[in-house]
Amino acid sequence: MRWLPAIGSAPGTTGADERDHRVFRHTKLLQFEAKPEKPDPVYAHKLQELIGGAFGEMTVTMQYLFQGWNCRIEGKYKDLIMDTATEEIGHVEMLATMVARLLEGAPATATAEAVKDPVMAAVLGGMDPQQAIVAGGGALPADSNGYPWNGKYIVASGNLLADFRANAAAEAQGRLQTARLYNMTDDPGVKAMLKFNLARDTVHQRQWLAAIEELKADGLEDDVAPNALLDEEDQTHNHTIWHLSDGPDGAKGTSWTTGAGIEYLMDPQPLGGPGTAPKPDPALYGTYAPLQDAKGTAKGKAKEVKNKLT
Repeated sequence: MRWLPAIGSAPGTTGADERDHRVFRHTKLLQFEAKPEKPDPVYAHKLQELIGGAFGEMTVTMQYLFQGWNCRIEGKYKDLIMDTATEEIGHVEMLATMVARLLEGAPATATAEAVKDPVMAAVLGGMDPQQAIVAGGGALPADSNGYPWNGKYIVASGNLLADFRANAAAEAQGRLQTARLYNMTDDPGVKAMLKFNLARDTVHQRQWLAAIEELKADGLEDDVAPNALLDEEDQTHNHTIWHLSDGPDGAKGTSWTTGAGIEYLMDPQPLGGPGTAPKPDPALYGTYAPLQDAKGTAKGKAKEVKNKLT
């Protein structure tokens, strides 16, 4: 089954009343087959990570949808985002179908018992009890530990350079997890689907990296996101790396030192005073010694200056 955004004119509209209408239409075909050779409830549990994990398909689906909906530029960039978002909906469906099929196929009586008793479910093969109890033998919007998917996973800032970099990273993490899961099964049907998923993660990484370069070529963004306030920022500290690890190896990275015009400070010094919190509100009952003014605060420094003068 694929999910396709249908874009067209509303029926019966003409002239000035005619406008694009965006809807999602469900085509009852999977983008790629999701049929295991045999049930495997343990693997179904593991596969949940690719559905509802922090870098799973639900995350990239919602990430791209919100990026597309928030995109202020109609045309190629918005279409790229929405095309990919729509495909990712289909990936969620592929994985959910695969999970359901991995959980099915056991003898009917045994499956029925598993649904009734989570202990029996574990005995039958280590499946996630909630896949039986809550989802009735299907996938969950959760990760491989059963933790529910969280909307805080997504990045949709409105800045395309920042978002496309986040997208490339998300696809890299998702491909990494898919590669690990690929090596955790011998089922040819599961492997065939994961081969397809690996391929799509590959092209999605490449497309976001290429789109970043096109943003620069089009003059919309530069290397730094956002390309603003560069003259306002502290010019002393916008080209240095602080050496804070033992040994000299950090400074050997020429691509991020001499190649990028960045200076490696081998002996950086703190620029601020003590990180002491001010006197707490008495109603909060924080422990505080009233005879000791908080050093490093404006009040403490003012008193120190006063004492020196007197």
